[in-house]
Amino acid sequence: MFIDEVKIYVKGGDGGDGCVSFRRERFIPRGGPNGGDGGNGGDVIIRANKKIDTLLDITSKVKFIAEDGGKGQNRNKNGKNGRDLVINVPKGTLIKDLKSGRIIKDLKENDEAIIIARGGRRGRGNAYFKSPTNQTPRFAEEGRNGRDRWLSLELKLIADVGIIGLPNAGKSTFLSRISSARPKIADYPFTTLQPQLGIVDLENYKRLVFADIPGLIEGAHSGSGLGNTFLKHIERTRVVVHLIDISAADLLETYNLVRNELALFSSKLSKKSEIVAINKSDILDTETSQIIAEELSKKISKPVHLVSAVSGNNVKDLIKAAADLINKESEEDLLRLSLPDDYDAISNKGLTF
Repeated sequence: MFIDEVKIYVKGGDGGDGCVSFRRERFIPRGGPNGGDGGNGGDVIIRANKKIDTLLDITSKVKFIAEDGGKGQNRNKNGKNGRDLVINVPKGTLIKDLKSGRIIKDLKENDEAIIIARGGRRGRGNAYFKSPTNQTPRFAEEGRNGRDRWLSLELKLIADVGIIGLPNAGKSTFLSRISSARPKIADYPFTTLQPQLGIVDLENYKRLVFADIPGLIEGAHSGSGLGNTFLKHIERTRVVVHLIDISAADLLETYNLVRNELALFSSKLSKKSEIVAINKSDILDTETSQIIAEELSKKISKPVHLVSAVSGNNVKDLIKAAADLINKESEEDLLRLSLPDDYDAISNKGLTF
């Protein structure tokens, strides 16, 4: 099951209380104070782990509380520090304060971590408070409470290329053609119910991660169809490949519908670099397919690729076009284009072109 948003309660461990104690030994009837300090409470840490693809494991537990510090003891023995509690989440997890909605941290890199709830400070024992004016302090300090808060964890897909389009545009077939990912493929709407990832290795490029985003329909930004649940996954992609079914009744209307949904959800999505491709070109003869592609290109004032995910026709050219576009993105553009995102994926090494 793909889970990309959860709400959790986190609390650092309480600090241990200091001890009130006095030295009591034979022949030393009036020994001084020897109460030890308590231990510090453990911290709650959230860490990104590349081996995790979903927030599913976290749903089985709502409250995450670190260990309390131990109490101080006599003979100046300090209490044991509480153990830290580490919550492992997928890369791309966005941490928000549930009450204010403020973004606390965007965990984009593997092993990136943040102390999200600090443990309470230890209480000091009475030995600490001995002074020239108070040789026998009969009090100690209580440990501080650990910090607590409610959080929202949102997973946003991290990929280089997002594959978008209406249901049955051939996105899943395209992903399975270019990589070893095997999403469910069938001839009915919403076959893909969660984002899928595929990895493609190219010469002169390290690798490209493609994300198959579940099909969009009119009104998706407001909850229609699969809703806007997965639109946020497109935000972190660097470019999008917009697939259009060549058998659609009106290709321009189909193109504009998807573009409109992106714009209504987020202005950032509408500005994302896009490659347009007409898919399923194998169902028509080459000349007819080419005419259709040229007509759409003129109407949208953009180049239009003609591909077939089934036969593989022109698929390599489309992938290299995406790689070239990514390569042209400047460092400044990359920083501007993305904030947090989420994901569940099947990540497999794909074909080498």
